Amino acid sequence: MINASGQASGKITVPDEVFNVKAREHLVYEAVKCYRANQRLGTAMAKTRTEVKASGKKPWRQKGLGRARSGTAASPVWVGGGVAHGPRPRDFYYSLPKKARRSAIRSALSAKAREGGVKIVEGVAVAEPKTKKAVELLKSLGVQDMKCLLVLGAKNDMLTRATRNIPGVKTAIAKDLNIYDILAYDALVIDKDAVGALVEVLKS
Repeated sequence: MINASGQASGKITVPDEVFNVKAREHLVYEAVKCYRANQRLGTAMAKTRTEVKASGKKPWRQKGLGRARSGTAASPVWVGGGVAHGPRPRDFYYSLPKKARRSAIRSALSAKAREGGVKIVEGVAVAEPKTKKAVELLKSLGVQDMKCLLVLGAKNDMLTRATRNIPGVKTAIAKDLNIYDILAYDALVIDKDAVGALVEVLKS
């Protein structure tokens, strides 16, 4: 464990059940797929022939002109007509069993820890909500050039405000940690107070 200055400040014991489990790659894949599907808005929509603005009058008579027969300007074959089989609003949401989600997060955390991408820090905080202070903190921790996820035990508005303008840096609460963020960021900086919350959620 290190402090906010990047100096060693002691040791902390973490359970193998959370930070050293066998990788379950397919389960991680399923969890990521589920997360991304649930982020989709599903608002894409094209108007059908009944919804476009068009006259209901028959453009020309049925026979005798040598033209193809046509009944409405809203036909999908006309420019400005409706769209046949176009996208409609839909809900992409589905869920994985709770045990499967937690197992996937444990696998991802373990893989990240084996790669050296996890830092446990005693006191992840800034004195004032300024980007400059957050940059100094990241430099002290040696993660200033990495995509970094700061995992906190509880909400910290001051730190969130200080980091929100830094590209590739995000704060998260331990109990709300998701599989996508663990994999998307190069470094996980976990506050000492967040370790207990993580273990409590993931061991259950």
